[in-house]
Amino acid sequence: MTHISATVDGTHRQGEVEPRLLLVHWLRENLGLVGTPIGCDTSNCGACTVLVNGKSVKSCNVLAVQIDGAEVTTIQGLASEDEWHPVQKAFKECHGLQCGFCTPGMIMASVDLLTENPNPTEEEIRDGLHGNLCRCTGYHNIVKAVSHAAAEMSGS
Repeated sequence: MTHISATVDGTHRQGEVEPRLLLVHWLRENLGLVGTPIGCDTSNCGACTVLVNGKSVKSCNVLAVQIDGAEVTTIQGLASEDEWHPVQKAFKECHGLQCGFCTPGMIMASVDLLTENPNPTEEEIRDGLHGNLCRCTGYHNIVKAVSHAAAEMSGS
C-alpha cells in the first residue's frame, strides 16, 4: 500500500492505496465522488475526465499514486454551493447533453479548453474536445454550449 495525499474539490484527502489503483476508482470508491463516471477504462471516451492541477486528464488513465500532492477537481467540485460554473450553466441552457453520461467529462475538458483559449473558434472547440465521445448529441449543442460559456466568461 502507498500513502497519498491530495486536495480534491477543495478538501484535503489522504489514504492508503494499492499502487495500481486508478484515479477514477479512488475518487468513486474511496472518496465517494461518483459524479465522475467510469466509461471505458481504456481512455477512449473521456467520460471520466477531471482536472489535475488545472489540466484535464482521463482519470481511468492515471494512477491514484500519481496525483499525490496535486489538486484535483471533479464535476462535483466545479460549482460553488451557490452557483453553477458557467460551463455547467451553458450545457443546460444550450441543451449540450442528452443522456448525461459523457457530460461530466465534456464539461471538465471544456473548462480546461477555455482556460487555455478563452475565445475558441468552433474548429478549436471541436479539436479541444476530440478525446471526449458522445453517443447521443451529435456534438452540435456541445460546441454551442462551449461557445456560449466562452462568451459568458469573457463578459461579451
